[in-house]
Amino acid sequence: MKFRKKPITIEAFQMTEKRRWDNREWPDWLNRAWNMEPRAYGEGGLFIDADDPDRAHLLIGTLEGVHSVQWGDWIIRGVKGELYPCKPDIFQATYEPVDEDDGAPWCHQCGAQTQEACKCGPIAENN
Repeated sequence: MKFRKKPITIEAFQMTEKRRWDNREWPDWLNRAWNMEPRAYGEGGLFIDADDPDRAHLLIGTLEGVHSVQWGDWIIRGVKGELYPCKPDIFQATYEPVDEDDGAPWCHQCGAQTQEACKCGPIAENN
C-alpha cells in the first residue's frame, strides 16, 4: 500500500551557529522549550548537550527520545506541539512555505484559527 502525507501546516525554525548564540529570532515556542524546567532531557525541551565542552550544540527531547540538533537542521513544531529536528535536505523535499494568511487552522485537531482559541489540552497549551 502507498500513502501520501496529509497537507498540514507546521512551524519550523532553522538553527544555525549564529542563531544558537543569539536567540532574538527564535519563535516563542522555541524559547518556551529552551526555558523548560531542567529535567533529564524531557520531551519538548531544548537543552545544551552536556557532553559538549563548548556548550554550543543542542539536544531536543522528542516523542522518540533525545536527538541532536546540528547546524542547519530545522526544528519543527508538529501539529500536536511536539518538537523534532529535521535535516535540511529532508525538510526541503517535504515542506514548502505557506502564506501566513492561507486560512488553514492553527490547530488541526479542533480547527481553531489561533493558539488562544485551541482547547485541545496540555500539549496544545504548551505550543
